[in-house]
Parts: sequence; structure tokens; C-alpha cells
Amino acid sequence: MTQITQDNFDNEYQDVIEMERIDKFVSDEMDRQMHRYIKAFHGSKDIMDKFILRLKGMTVEQKEEAIAAYIDINRKAVSGLDLQMVLVRAMANYCDTYYYFKKMASDRKKFDFYLKRIKDKYIRLHEVFEENGKFGIHSYKGDVLVSPKYDFLRRVFTNVDDSKMMPIIAQKDGKMGLVLPDGKDTVVVDFIYDDISLRDEYPYFEATKDGKTECLNV
Repeated sequence: MTQITQDNFDNEYQDVIEMERIDKFVSDEMDRQMHRYIKAFHGSKDIMDKFILRLKGMTVEQKEEAIAAYIDINRKAVSGLDLQMVLVRAMANYCDTYYYFKKMASDRKKFDFYLKRIKDKYIRLHEVFEENGKFGIHSYKGDVLVSPKYDFLRRVFTNVDDSKMMPIIAQKDGKMGLVLPDGKDTVVVDFIYDDISLRDEYPYFEATKDGKTECLNV
């Protein structure tokens, strides 16, 4: 960490109160953007109401975690979303004069600092990884959510409230099943199906076995 001195104060000092307020206004704007996404394009009113209701009363940190988790399973929510505009709106809400806003927004170092901060807080995506020819999933922190012991994995991206843990479509020994990304490889549908596909609405999974298709109520 760079030591703050009188000479580098303007370039190195980060105002804690400013960061707290910018974080708060960013969370409000991200809340609004998720609301618009669900309402206008990809979700039902019931889903929107449940998600927005959960955000009410949360601290800024809790809201950041909830929205990041939502984005992780609804990645289209940030497709086309300009995070620079999110930041500009947050800065505008923070500043009490246009001159102050213009100065803050034109400070390249400050702008880049807050833009990176937004990405670090809200874009926290899990990833599929391969180990010894088998596939698993880890979180953005590197924690293993699904062990690397499957021949195939398909992460489900669908518009559900992030409080619901969606199963992963997996293949093992030539058969398909569903497991939870809970770090325990909890099997919710046994590996007995020839194929499992995703539906647009509940029940979200459709499975085929011996030429017969059924919906899976999980």
C-alpha cells in the first residue's frame, strides 16, 4: 500500500465516506437495473416481486452479494448493461453540484478505481474446470462447488430468484442426472436418464429415458 503524504494526497487518498456513498448509490442503480431486466425482458412478475422483496431491508453489502448471486445464474441480466453508466449515475447522485460531478467523473484514476470496484463486487461468476479429463465447477473465489468427476456438466442459467439453488445437469457413466452446486455433490435426480434438457418455465427440467420423456419436479 502506498504511504499517503502531502505530495501524493490528491492521487492516493480514498475517502471512506465517499466510497460508502458511491457503493450505496451503485447498489441502488444495480437494484433498478435488475428490476428493469426481470420486468421488461426475461421474467415473470412473481419472480420480480420475490427478488425485489428480498433486497428490501438489506445492507449495502448484503444487497451486493444478492445481486451478484442473481447475475451469476442470470448472466443475460448484465448483457448490454453499461457499468460505466451505472457508475456515472451513482456519482451524479453523490455529488451536490454539477462542477463537483464533472470533476469526479473526469478524474480517470478515480473513475477506473470505482469501475473496478463495481466489477469486483457484482461480476462474480462461477466457472467449469477440467481435471484429469473430468469436469467440475468452482466459484469465483475458487471454492469447489461440484467435484471434477463428471463427463459432462451444463450449468443452468434461468430467471429464478437466486435464493433457490438450481441443480446442475451432469453426466456420469453415460447417464444423465442432476446435482446441486453445494460443495457436497448432492444428487437430486439419479443418473438414470439418457438426456436431460432445460425448459423455459417450471418445471425447468425435461428428461428422456428409453424413448419416453417426462418433466422433473425439482
